[in-house]
Amino acid sequence: MDSFAFRQRGHAIKEKTRARLTDRHSWKLPKQTSSIAPPHVWTNADQDPVPEDKRTWTKSAFIGYWYSDLVTISTWTAASAIMTTGLTATDAVLIVLVAAICNAIPTVLNGAIGADLHIPFPIACRASYGYWFSYFCVVTRGVLALFWFGVQSANGGTCVTAILTAIWPSYAHLPNTLPKSAGTTSQGLLSYFIYWCIQFPLLMIPSHRLQYLFWVKTILVTPMALAMVIWITVEAGGQGDFFYAPATVSGSTRAWLWLSNLTSVTGGYSTLAVNIPDFSRFSKSRGAQLWQLPFIPIFKTIVGVFGIISASASKKVYGTVYWSPLEIINRWQGSPGGRAAAFFAASIWLLAQVSVNISANGISFANDITTVAPRWFNIRRGVVLVSFVGGWALCPWIIISSAAAFLNFMSAYAIFMAPIAGILVCDYWMVKNRKYDVPALYDPDGIYRYGRWGVNWRALITTAVVIIPLLPALAKKVTPQNVDISQGLVNLFTFNWLYGFFVALFMYYGLNYFFPDRTTLIPNVVPGDAPVLRAVDADVESRTTEDEKREDVRAEPRLVSSREEGIAAMA
Repeated sequence: MDSFAFRQRGHAIKEKTRARLTDRHSWKLPKQTSSIAPPHVWTNADQDPVPEDKRTWTKSAFIGYWYSDLVTISTWTAASAIMTTGLTATDAVLIVLVAAICNAIPTVLNGAIGADLHIPFPIACRASYGYWFSYFCVVTRGVLALFWFGVQSANGGTCVTAILTAIWPSYAHLPNTLPKSAGTTSQGLLSYFIYWCIQFPLLMIPSHRLQYLFWVKTILVTPMALAMVIWITVEAGGQGDFFYAPATVSGSTRAWLWLSNLTSVTGGYSTLAVNIPDFSRFSKSRGAQLWQLPFIPIFKTIVGVFGIISASASKKVYGTVYWSPLEIINRWQGSPGGRAAAFFAASIWLLAQVSVNISANGISFANDITTVAPRWFNIRRGVVLVSFVGGWALCPWIIISSAAAFLNFMSAYAIFMAPIAGILVCDYWMVKNRKYDVPALYDPDGIYRYGRWGVNWRALITTAVVIIPLLPALAKKVTPQNVDISQGLVNLFTFNWLYGFFVALFMYYGLNYFFPDRTTLIPNVVPGDAPVLRAVDADVESRTTEDEKREDVRAEPRLVSSREEGIAAMA
């Protein structure tokens, strides 16, 4: 680059920075000509159906995705933590397996929407909730993703602490200069900042290329996790009384604990059963996403068993039960060889934490904010926003250290996800028979407006009927001393995910059976990657008329040009 070009580029950067700081309108994205949305609708290319050249996810990509999401510290600790409630190791394994199946089935069913039509979750839910009421689902899921991004990032900081302690043992005794009200220590904040700096550039990876990150994690995490389990089992002499401990509860108490733990484990991944179209839309074939069905239970159960075995063996080796693999790693810091092992193991767990935070929270929030504010956000800006707001503005280290009631609320907040998942499954598979008019999903005046207000009253009534009985128990979970409710409502809350999903599914189907909206029951699918054609005008047999065929042929070059313009504007 010559000096003149360098000066020109520097001047352009200076002017752009000045505009960003002085004029809020300079942040507005250029309006892109969508290949599918009406001209008066503001959109950007990240909301459109995925073009064929970006449909890169094969079955191996989906396997890698779920390996990334499930081979994590939280999954490792979930199964063994069940045993603290008084249940047995066998109970814990069975609960994790059943919970994984409860996650896998709606995930695959809703994943078909993305694999078939190549549209993201915020667009897909317009078919069932209505164009404007769908924003309730989008905002609900976005709030969850935003807060859990921060919480997962704060947990990732503990991996950095283990890494730096392995390199410099004195780091474990770093003086604290922060007040108690800060909710963290100087060491904790420094570790968190380093983790954030590692995570931020990885958030910039485009969604259709994330499978490469997942496979790097798969290659590195697998031998490390196996080695940790084998090592501590050998150290314990192949025994662990904790693993064979009998249940300390019985009768109905044990049954309700079973359901409560099942709901807790299932709810932890309830958002992914809803937002899986955000990823399955990149599917290269319709059948690729079906591989999620066997591998979600396989990965979740195996990692859960690892957690139980290591917790049981740690009791034998150290005299204390260690639920987290990082707690075991911290016991290796006493020798040079142990510190080397701690460095590599903690580094790989850090990669695992980054991967799950990107896939489960970062990309999910970015898709939501892109739909809510397309004038100002695309996917890249969305991940930047969640990184700063979720990572810093919310002060997640304070949430973890002191806000137990808030964490209880956020975990229980998943009650909103179950009815959304059930309604999406029912609408696509049972009501609409997998026949959506994709262009109409992008049209606020299209067939999915459902009347004047853009609300499908069937989805509204179903959601309200499911959620309202759970709200008293949600309040009690947050402030148990201030709320008194009947035992029946407490029991209902213990299996709120199963209740929410199935009641929503059957109730929504019943309302559509007796009060159908016939304008949305179209005879054929209208894809979004073909010339725009309204389903209500299509011929049942040929899917179009001769006049429309001729118009489609004339329109085809314009549609290709529009897509190219959108890609150029995004670049």
